[in-house]
Order: sequence, then structure tokens, then C-alpha cells
Amino acid sequence: MQTPPTAPPKRIVVKLSGEALGGAAGAGLDAEVLARTAAEAAAAAKTCQLALVVGGGNLIRGATLAATGIERVTGDHMGMLATIINALAFRDALARLDARAEVFSSHAIASVVEGYSVRRADAAMRSGAVVLLAGGTGNPLFTTDTAACLRAVELGADLVVKATKVDGVYSADPLTDPNAARFDSLRYMDVIARRLQVMDLTAIALAQEHDLPVVVCDIAAPGALTKVAAGAKVGTRIASDNAK
Repeated sequence: MQTPPTAPPKRIVVKLSGEALGGAAGAGLDAEVLARTAAEAAAAAKTCQLALVVGGGNLIRGATLAATGIERVTGDHMGMLATIINALAFRDALARLDARAEVFSSHAIASVVEGYSVRRADAAMRSGAVVLLAGGTGNPLFTTDTAACLRAVELGADLVVKATKVDGVYSADPLTDPNAARFDSLRYMDVIARRLQVMDLTAIALAQEHDLPVVVCDIAAPGALTKVAAGAKVGTRIASDNAK
């Protein structure tokens, strides 16, 4: 499958997984990965307006919490707090690069982080700041994948980028299936019909409803975000107009 040519996006929302910030272990904060990813974001923000929805899986894992007997809703709220920690760390990494950044959270914390609103985030993006969006949707039972698509729709983004630890979408898990094939492009309906583990179905359905393209790529690949910002073909593109 070949991805059709695309114009460079003017506004991008990136879903940055917490596990990606945890480095090889996928846990905690890897200083080298944090610095490298911040540099990628700062470079991409020079050519487009950029916001990142930050996950928290490197600090809080739902399965681990469930094993301790913590109920799902409580665990989700704990996960939202973890995303704020990651967003603050990312802002600090950007500051060390002299890149302007602002953090907004669905749950405001006085003296720590401002509350999210479309108006605030839009103004910050227009001013050239890298916007870091924490707290997911602000509601339990919804993933940060869904939060990324929701914020992208609210902010009028041209593209959602799911920045993960894999270089695209595969027909099966490439770590366990040597015959797994990577897709250059997919349609929303293909993702749903094949039950591909890209984003949760709520996120994919939201992207499909608003005709919002999604690119899945490896955040560790050199220049990944800057290439996406330039309109280059990176990873797997999911959209309604992709060839079958």
C-alpha cells in the first residue's frame, strides 16, 4: 500500500506514550530519551504548530494497579496524575533547549499546572509554544489515545501522530510473528475490521468521524517528528482516502 502525497500539516497533535519516555525499560523517565524527544519536538515546532498529549504508562500501569486491588476508576485518576508528572518533565527538557512550552491539564493543580481549555491551548499554539496536554480527557475509562484525537478535533489539527516504540502498524505482533507485515497506509475501516492494535476503537471512530488522519511512527527514529511535520512519509498513515 502506498501513502498518497500530503501537504505539510500546519497543526499537529502528538500522542506521546509514557512508555516511550521510559526508554528500553518502558518505566520511569530516561534522561537521554527525554532530551532527544524534546529536541525532536522543538525542531518540529519550528515548522508547524505542535501539541503533545502525554501518556503516563511509564509511571502508572493499570494492570499493576489492578493486581493490588485498586479499582479501575481510582487507577485511572492516578494515571492522569502520572501524565502531569511526565508533562512537567517534558516542559523542563524543552526549557533547557530554550524552547517555549506550556502545560495544560484537564485537572488543574493550583500553582503547578493550568487547567485546559480550547481557547488557552489554541492561543499558546498560535504563539509558537509547544503545548503539553496532560490529564487525558479528564474522565476515567478513556485512554490518552482518545484524548489525543479529541484534542486534535477541538483544536482543529490537520494530523494526529501516535508516537510509540514501533515503526508503524503491523498485521501481527512483529516480536512474536516473523511473518508480520508492516502497512504503509490503512483506512479507518481496515483498522476496525482487522482489529489491529493501533488505538482503541473510540479513538479510531472519533478520527474517522472527523476525517482526521493518523500517523503511527517510532519516536526513537531520528528526525521522525520533523519528517512528519514536513509532510514526509513516515510510519503508517491511517485515513479515509488511503488506497485499499
